[in-house]
Amino acid sequence: MRMYLRWAERHGFQTKIIDLLYGEEAGIKSATITISGPYAYGYLKSEVGIHRLVRISPFDANKRRHTSFTAVLVYPEIEDDIEIEINEDDLKIDTFRASGAGGQHVNKTSSAVRITHIPTGIVVTCQNERSQHKNRAMAMKILKARLYDLKRREQEEQLESIIGNKKEIAWGNQIRSYVLHPYRMIKDHRTGYETGNVEPVLDGDIDGFIHAYLKKYATKAVKVGD
Repeated sequence: MRMYLRWAERHGFQTKIIDLLYGEEAGIKSATITISGPYAYGYLKSEVGIHRLVRISPFDANKRRHTSFTAVLVYPEIEDDIEIEINEDDLKIDTFRASGAGGQHVNKTSSAVRITHIPTGIVVTCQNERSQHKNRAMAMKILKARLYDLKRREQEEQLESIIGNKKEIAWGNQIRSYVLHPYRMIKDHRTGYETGNVEPVLDGDIDGFIHAYLKKYATKAVKVGD
């Protein structure tokens, strides 16, 4: 998450943490953030997939090497003038008390909102705002974005059935590896782009990876169009 927040900061984009769930022992289990800026979605769609990290875990007293995986999903934000029909009868809405690490941002009222879209099984949670009304509005906005993305991906799958060679986004199909031990190298397995200068990348300097992906994607699009 920090890498993308720093990338957005480098480009002058606006960011907001919508939902943040900490792991039971350490680290972050899941997070939802918004990034707003010119062509933000066009750039960040290159990050969709499984990211693999190999390092000496700071949470391991024996300093052993650990391999972990993170799934990155990117959805476009839907403007208010784009209509996505949502039947209220298809929604299950739960409220609960927001919480954070170390007891921070704990609300005494049930302001956090979880919306489940029953037909698709999509679940959206928002607990950043202190107002239940604001959390519900943000959760609905994210739900609309995810439903829009679902329809868009269905159309892409129809196109890919003609084009072929589309990899499923699943564990074991990592798009990029971040190896910090025993050597230092970050490599994108789709484009072959790599660098041994890992610190700037982890600090948000991912433009090289993004541009390499977009260049390859644009090339494929031209070939398909031909």
